[in-house]
Amino acid sequence: MSLRDPAPRSLCTDCGVSRMADPSACGAACQFIKPNYPAMEQVVHGRARGQGDELFFGPVQAMHRARMATPAKGAQWTGITTGLAADLLATGKVDAVLTMVPDAKDRWKPQPALITEAADMSRARGMRMGYAPLLALLEEAQERGFARLAVIGIPCQVYALRKLEADLGFDRLYVIGTPCSDNTITENFHTFLSLLDEDPDSISYLEFRADYRVEIRFDDGRERLIPFLQLPISDLASDFFPLTCRTCVDYTNVLADITVGYMAGEGDQWVIVRNARGAEMLRSLGDRIVLEPVGSRGKRQAAVKGFIANTARAAGGLPLRRMPNWVRPIVSWLQPRTGPRGLEFARTRVEMKAAETILHLRQAMPAKMKNMVPDHVWRIAAPYGLTPEPGERAEANDNGLR
Repeated sequence: MSLRDPAPRSLCTDCGVSRMADPSACGAACQFIKPNYPAMEQVVHGRARGQGDELFFGPVQAMHRARMATPAKGAQWTGITTGLAADLLATGKVDAVLTMVPDAKDRWKPQPALITEAADMSRARGMRMGYAPLLALLEEAQERGFARLAVIGIPCQVYALRKLEADLGFDRLYVIGTPCSDNTITENFHTFLSLLDEDPDSISYLEFRADYRVEIRFDDGRERLIPFLQLPISDLASDFFPLTCRTCVDYTNVLADITVGYMAGEGDQWVIVRNARGAEMLRSLGDRIVLEPVGSRGKRQAAVKGFIANTARAAGGLPLRRMPNWVRPIVSWLQPRTGPRGLEFARTRVEMKAAETILHLRQAMPAKMKNMVPDHVWRIAAPYGLTPEPGERAEANDNGLR
């Protein structure tokens, strides 16, 4: 099935809705227009998020540090995400899985695909970087008569999927979510790879790890570990991360049935079971998956404050403050030993994303703030002095944070 060209939209991540037969559905479905997370959490999970860690991560039934007992070949971590989907196919719970596979000409470029055989889920293993119109294939799934579907998606795709779900007519829908906030177009990602190594085309694997290092693997078997602080982030163009990704309000994919990421995994993965359907998927893996308690160490406040200061400069068009080169190795050595880990690392990233959203929208599109910034984002950012200014918060949602 050939994909239609996308309809032009402001703040669009090309989730695929604008390529469907009725592109006007974006008006109701898009996360970047007027999201309503309390209502959608109620619809999907039977309740909106509570306090404590649910303020940061959304509705939670259970959380685990997890890994597959036998790691899947070619997986980004050990293959939990594709393992969940393959099990749904193998047990006949779904007719197809809507997910991303690598483009035939570029292994880093995501290409949406409908997979109908469990063994073929191996095609979806690994990390892709870039926008891809995943949801456009919902129409193909309908045309092919698939009544039971699983979808693996990032937050902006999942929000739109949930808004459309009632009208799609599927008998059964399983949603496996992965966290996301710092996506970019594939062309930009190739620029980043070229700054990391003199032979970027030979890089076969890249992962941001919870030990504050990036792991890179090469086609010839070589491996490199680069501390976060030694990444060439300051050398990237100011629009390397599009405004959509700098203003994302759902890092942890709260409308998925189950979220699989790395932030609180401390070297393994972090699995958030959000509802009964998510619990069903995880339970079905049985002893093929190893589950352990999630830990938490360190304190996040200093790291978040430093991030906010630098983000405020960037949002205002000022250059980022660069750490002196002689200090970088020292801090890179200290970070994995003294920095936040486990759940505290995850809270750190969510607070950073909340601050980033507010600062960049305030600078670039202030008129959109009252509709785009949900209450929970303001509550997360409030301890750092980021509170609504006049006109930044819809009156109906004002709970005294002005």
